[in-house]
Amino acid sequence: MDLRTSYLGFSLKNPIVPSAGPLSKEVGSVKMMEDAGAAAIVLYSLFEEQIEHESMELLHYTTQHTDSNAEATSYFPDLSEYKVGPEGYLEHIRKLKESVSIPVIASLNGKSLGGWTAYAKQIQEAGADALELNIYRLATDLNKTGQEIEQSYLDIVKEVRGAVTIPLAVKLGPFFSSIAWMANELSNAGANGLVLFNRFYQPDIDLENLEVVPNVLLSTPMAMRLPLRWIAILYGRVQADLAASSGIYNEKDVVKMIMAGAKITQLLSSLLKFGIGHINDVITRLNEWMEQNEYESVEQMRGSMSFIHTANSEQFERANYMKVLSSYK
Repeated sequence: MDLRTSYLGFSLKNPIVPSAGPLSKEVGSVKMMEDAGAAAIVLYSLFEEQIEHESMELLHYTTQHTDSNAEATSYFPDLSEYKVGPEGYLEHIRKLKESVSIPVIASLNGKSLGGWTAYAKQIQEAGADALELNIYRLATDLNKTGQEIEQSYLDIVKEVRGAVTIPLAVKLGPFFSSIAWMANELSNAGANGLVLFNRFYQPDIDLENLEVVPNVLLSTPMAMRLPLRWIAILYGRVQADLAASSGIYNEKDVVKMIMAGAKITQLLSSLLKFGIGHINDVITRLNEWMEQNEYESVEQMRGSMSFIHTANSEQFERANYMKVLSSYK
């Protein structure tokens, strides 16, 4: 079976790509993912706020004893221990490029236009093969319109596109008034790929301590329905490559996403649950499924069940909503 696909201009041996997360923080685990069959890797995100926090910590430790006895030089911290800024992330990219042969896609989550472009340039210089922009803007300002929020996304992509030459993907969420319009505009702004969708983790309330706390829940197979629908709708209608993310657990999930029109499928929750070896299991079973169903290649099935290729495209629209409600027993 021919599992080859392409994404962001790279020729990949299969459509299985681990997404941004903790598994990419160690060189050893990335090598294990490559050995298990991963076609590329998306690194964990570099956050602009994290860099600012590290800078403020260094400022605190190096200035809080400014008036101390000058003879007590050992009282100051050893500055060689501090890696302020993105140096640790950039060094990780360099090490990975020396250790693995698969494409290394960095992930950046900024908050200012200057931060997006400055760190994007450094990531490119460190040797990353591509960059995934993890844009997370929570619209809480009562005076800011949806149009302004959407324009801020486009501004980020345009600025970063003008600053770097490596391929860009945008990992976006589903919370837009018009996902189709936004996807097309992001593609026109310079995004070579679109990752559908980003999972925005929601906070919880600790009733014992009366605190708002983070609560990470792994995605479930049900979560794949949303990206499945929108990839099928966008396939063949936007120029950017489409990547599927959220709820992809087995070979049938991969097949469905490819038939909808995805170039790659990004896995994380299933790897955290079943281990890195799950990559090889999915690839093996994908081969078996294709052989049993007489598919010779991934390209043969791509987009075959998309909006533009299905006999009844209403299955992706309002008519299907009415059908679902009336079919439940």
